[in-house]
Amino acid sequence: MKKQKVKDPEEITFRNALAHGDAATRCSAVIMGAGNFAHRQIGKGLMYLAVELLFFLYMAELGVGFLKGLVTLGTNKGGEVWNDAKQVYEYTSGDNSMLFLLYGTFTLFVIFCFAMVWADGLRSAYKSQIYAKHGRHLNTFAEDIRSLFDGNLYKFLLSGPLVCIFAFTIVPLVFMALIAFTNYDQHHQPPGSLFHWVGLENFQAMLSSDNGLGYAFWHILGWTIVWAIFATFLNYIFGIVLALIINRRDTKLKSLWRFIFVLSIAVPQFVSLLIMRTMLQPDGAVNVLLKNAGLIQKSLPFWTDATWARVTVIIINLWVGIPFTMLQVTGILQNIPKELYEAAEMDGAGPLTIFFKITMPYILFVTTPYLITSFVGNINNFNVIYLLTGGAPVSMDYNNGTAGKTDLLVTWLYKLTIDKKNYNYGAVISILVFILSATFSLIALKKSKVLENEEAFQ
Repeated sequence: MKKQKVKDPEEITFRNALAHGDAATRCSAVIMGAGNFAHRQIGKGLMYLAVELLFFLYMAELGVGFLKGLVTLGTNKGGEVWNDAKQVYEYTSGDNSMLFLLYGTFTLFVIFCFAMVWADGLRSAYKSQIYAKHGRHLNTFAEDIRSLFDGNLYKFLLSGPLVCIFAFTIVPLVFMALIAFTNYDQHHQPPGSLFHWVGLENFQAMLSSDNGLGYAFWHILGWTIVWAIFATFLNYIFGIVLALIINRRDTKLKSLWRFIFVLSIAVPQFVSLLIMRTMLQPDGAVNVLLKNAGLIQKSLPFWTDATWARVTVIIINLWVGIPFTMLQVTGILQNIPKELYEAAEMDGAGPLTIFFKITMPYILFVTTPYLITSFVGNINNFNVIYLLTGGAPVSMDYNNGTAGKTDLLVTWLYKLTIDKKNYNYGAVISILVFILSATFSLIALKKSKVLENEEAFQ
């Protein structure tokens, strides 16, 4: 029977502050900084009090209104209104649902940040109480500032990136996710028109196979997974094979071979893809050369037939993807201890046995995180598909032609938002792609156990 861990009442947590704090500490839950003032930490107390005053000022002046706007997303629709005094129609802009959603989201994060500072203020007050109780030294505000350039330098250096992550990553992501629960589409474009909350209706429409949208989603999802599997594992396997061939003892001019294959990386990817797209057109260089050689009578349908197009993008992706794996595996091969190979040869192991018992396990162990990120990256591989085919050939079965047979979820998302202005469905796809990628990554990392056994090949 496991013993229950007894919580230390002097552990610096905001829960202990509320449960075991003195009057001044508990007062900090209402008047921030009160506990610091009681123990003569005037500067820190003023800082917490200033944060509280600014928060309530913001909420009184703007925050409450923004939260109300977040609930309603606007009620005043723009349009022409008759002015009896002037005897003319006047245009009123009305409410902007998008701004209401944005400002409301920002206010939620302001509340979240204030809650974090509030909890930190309680911990600080309780820490002051405990230190005073035991006669330990309490830092002054000046000493706390100096510590940010010494022992707590990491806090000072991480504060800027943390603010940027919240402002430019987390807030936009939450804003985008909330759009998935609205009807913000081509028929509800602010400021001329309002959009409102619709709950899970967009997810129901997207996941249902009874309509064109759901039909397109499931078929595109299937192709996205097939593409990710082939684009990841073919690049991985051929990259390993290429690295093994170049790194053989008998291979001459190893540096030259590496340079030739790395040259495809040196050329910007979009240049290579656009050149390939042009060469494989019905009247492109490849079809013209094959016709002139008498090998074909009519142009091969590289981009006009769905099967041809899908196979073509997978093959072209090998050209731009294999060199990355080759370079990584080359570095790994050069770090495998030679003693392992010598011992295996002395025991009579053949080349295949050495490869499957020594080389491949070592490569797989080191490259598993890379393999996982490559698979997730290929799920979201916008460049290759969009620059080569643009999703073509288009299918009218896919939501009335909004997607094509080679579209991935990410390229379809782009078309729905940029071309069709259906931001709600784009947001739904973004969430579903995130869930798919995150689920696969977590399961793969858990199953591989590479992070739990880092010393296995030391």
